[in-house]
Amino acid sequence: MLTKFIFRNFKSFRDDTTLNLSAAKITEYADHLFDTGIEKVVPVIAIYGANASGKSNVYQAFEYMSQYVANSFKFGGDEDSNQKSDFEYMKPTPFLFDTKSKDQESSFEVYFIDTSSDSMKSYQYGFAVNSQGVTREWLNRKAKTARAYKRIFYRDSETLDLVGIPAKYRENIEISLEREVLISSLGAKLKIPKLKFIRDWFLQNEFADFGDPVESFYMSRFLPTGFVDSQEVQDNVVKFFSAFDDSIKGFRVEKVSSPDSERKEEHYTIDAIHSMIDSDETASIPLRYESDGTLKMFALYPILQMVLERGSVLFVDELNARLHPLLVRNFIYIFLNPNSNPHRAQLVFTTHDTWQLSTDILRRDEIYFTQKDKQGISHLYSLDDCVDEDGVKIRKDENFEKNYLSGKYNGIPIIEPFQILSQQRNDE
Repeated sequence: MLTKFIFRNFKSFRDDTTLNLSAAKITEYADHLFDTGIEKVVPVIAIYGANASGKSNVYQAFEYMSQYVANSFKFGGDEDSNQKSDFEYMKPTPFLFDTKSKDQESSFEVYFIDTSSDSMKSYQYGFAVNSQGVTREWLNRKAKTARAYKRIFYRDSETLDLVGIPAKYRENIEISLEREVLISSLGAKLKIPKLKFIRDWFLQNEFADFGDPVESFYMSRFLPTGFVDSQEVQDNVVKFFSAFDDSIKGFRVEKVSSPDSERKEEHYTIDAIHSMIDSDETASIPLRYESDGTLKMFALYPILQMVLERGSVLFVDELNARLHPLLVRNFIYIFLNPNSNPHRAQLVFTTHDTWQLSTDILRRDEIYFTQKDKQGISHLYSLDDCVDEDGVKIRKDENFEKNYLSGKYNGIPIIEPFQILSQQRNDE
């Protein structure tokens, strides 16, 4: 369970930036919270902001961290080789608009709780990386009843401290570690349990960028686990669809034979079955002919299924794209409802759908905004951090949507007339 994500010097975010999922000391919707026995954690974070304010960069920062952990074991290579290493394609993008930041490291850190066992251990893991490789990396762990974290490892350009790694593994790490490679990634490859656990925590989280039509199309080609062979799985998908489109009564799945005998992938055609309006018969159409919203929800279902089963984190960019606000609300409620979310999965999403700001669904600490200042630096803050002109915190009974659109919380575009259109009218 993610409790905090901190990053620095990544794209439009120059300074320390914190996405905090630990619950604030506020009273509304206490039934939303996950109580771990250590602290209370929110299940949902919604991020609002103007176009180009940095919303997607929060998503991309966590995605970058996850991809680096998953893949860095193969980033090292022969420095004399003329071929680019994989690291060349994974160099971070720092804040580029001041001479100091563009040459500094980018850093990423997570705090999370292991809810897969009764031990409920807390972890603090992070690393910093620049154009040359990893500059720092650290992992600390804390027992449920402990007050302070204990070091498992720390490394920088001068130090390699593996105090919490069993002695039998240390020599392999010391020999194999390269500057582009993370200890967590290398250790998972070497099957060191403590480090494999960290790598696997990142692998269990899921990402969906619905602001990218190419990725949306790509995701829609994946089938839910067991969909081909299990009628129960297909029925569950129908139930999922019924929340927004009850015209789909089932599916017909057929395997497509491939002329290429060497191809290992199996391909299927899927038809959606609909009721006829004037008889008891049914009609079927290829799933690809369904609406964009239906296809988007079909694409979301497999990753939703996985995060709910694992109790992991789902990051979605532009959740509201091609979806009705009521459907977005239903999707959010899946994570807020303990009956549909028994393993305490979490949802972090960016959106422009201000209707979800109404006060009957999200707590103040579940609403975040991004704002870009005049220097081009993005800032991230929660509604619970906001104060009015008298320094008084925002009340829970305020009209969040109205106040946000009026600029009270910032995070909105500064609207200027389209001068080119005015000029054209004047010319006429």
